[in-house]
Amino acid sequence: MTNCFTLLLSNGLLVLTLLMTGTSVCAQNAYDITQEEALEAMMAAKKHAEDTDVLVNIAVVDAGANLKAFVRMDGSYLGSIDVAIKKAKTSRYFDIDSGELGTLTQPGGIIYNIEHSNGGLMTFPGGVPIKDKEGNIIGAIGVSGGTIEQDREIATAGAAALID
Repeated sequence: MTNCFTLLLSNGLLVLTLLMTGTSVCAQNAYDITQEEALEAMMAAKKHAEDTDVLVNIAVVDAGANLKAFVRMDGSYLGSIDVAIKKAKTSRYFDIDSGELGTLTQPGGIIYNIEHSNGGLMTFPGGVPIKDKEGNIIGAIGVSGGTIEQDREIATAGAAALID
């Protein structure tokens, strides 16, 4: 039994109804990154960035693509703040490495110009989905400030921290 919120359109009016048949609430995504997991992924990425001497911004978003954790390393580029956040959101919106999405957005690609949607996407490497130990996507991490190869490597290290 579940409690589900349902939206109904009746005579031009939007009506919110609650079907009460139990104690749980229906959700679009039952898997979400916790604050502790977001911080763990972010700090693992930060450690990797420090170990490789790269100054970056690191953003972690939850399953709904909402910012959950963020760090701007001292000396990293101010312009990379927005890029890191958008890489994480892009990765979560499409559940794909942002760089892999980028290959599909090139001229002649099947989703050419999609980067202009959703308030602006980042379709180059540095955004990686975060999965739990069961393989469910629970969020994403975005890194910006190094080369695209460094950003991807740092983001991958952060995402891997939760499954190692």
